[in-house]
Amino acid sequence: MKNSLIAIAAVLACASAAHAQSNVQLTGLVDMYAGSLKAPGTDRTGVVGSGGLTTSWWGLKGTEDLGGGLKADFNITAFFRADSGEMNRGIPGDTFFSRDANVGLSGSFGRVGLGRGMAPNFLPTILTNPFGDSFTVSPLVLHANVPNFSAGWTNAQVTTGTDTGWSNQIVYSTPDFSGLKANVHYQFGEQSASGQRGKKNVGANVLYGAGPLNLTAFYERVQIAGAQGHTVQDTKSDWMVGGSYNFNVVKLYGTYGQAKVKAQTLPVDIKNTTYSLGLDVPVTGTAGTFKAAAAHTKSEVGLDEGKRTTYTLGYDHFLSKRTDVYGAVMYDRVKWTDTKSGTSVAVGIRHRF
Repeated sequence: MKNSLIAIAAVLACASAAHAQSNVQLTGLVDMYAGSLKAPGTDRTGVVGSGGLTTSWWGLKGTEDLGGGLKADFNITAFFRADSGEMNRGIPGDTFFSRDANVGLSGSFGRVGLGRGMAPNFLPTILTNPFGDSFTVSPLVLHANVPNFSAGWTNAQVTTGTDTGWSNQIVYSTPDFSGLKANVHYQFGEQSASGQRGKKNVGANVLYGAGPLNLTAFYERVQIAGAQGHTVQDTKSDWMVGGSYNFNVVKLYGTYGQAKVKAQTLPVDIKNTTYSLGLDVPVTGTAGTFKAAAAHTKSEVGLDEGKRTTYTLGYDHFLSKRTDVYGAVMYDRVKWTDTKSGTSVAVGIRHRF
């Protein structure tokens, strides 16, 4: 018995030492909401859904100090749907660790990472609108990433080139130069068929933050699409500039961007132009914030023209540093061959761990 206790103590000591060296962390977020949703061209539906303000996720992250200022890190995180327990975002072909699956080295030179991670468009988009990375109520995120087939709004008419995450990529991140940082992305297409071997995705973003001012921009040239990053598509180039300024009594947001699809398999070229505005107004003496945002996209498909306009009003209240409750009302209108609109209401709770 004594020898067993000694062995157990030795194992625990080794585990503690390994943990101290590698700093492995279990982390994630659960976001659930209840609401009444009606997208343009669809019937109204009462739902209990996952990801009202942030897509629910969980996973492991860790770092190891290699000495001499060099560190190794890894990120293995997965999306999940807390309403049903499914391990995905509801996207066809979504992989298990579709949020992150990468390893990297960092030091005074910055960081070099390999594997699946954020696309160049993701950080600039979520940092320049008051509803962050909400795929449910953020006007800018919806216009950038979510089509509405019922109203004639297709994948080619959203403004980003493909998914918010890229697989099979190398990312170089610069050090922080007095608030200025940049990330350069190269996604291998991994195509072997004749005429497709050079297909790939390339892009970069720049982020600047100093005091109340934040500025950002990104550019992408995309030829590979899909959650797994293996589908060849017509070349799509997209870019956006945006920023925010915090006046303390109100924080203002704004963006402007364009996307162009060069027709190869499509019958005509497509050009999409999107701009957005938003604000956060903190409620004095409370941990709450009123939010408002609007986005407008003009899509030129050959000689035809479509428009999409979305408005959202919301309130977010923090019960602690890790838990907040929220509510939002969204109006979404798509004008294509005719005009279709819908209004959605959602209230929810978000908890980080």
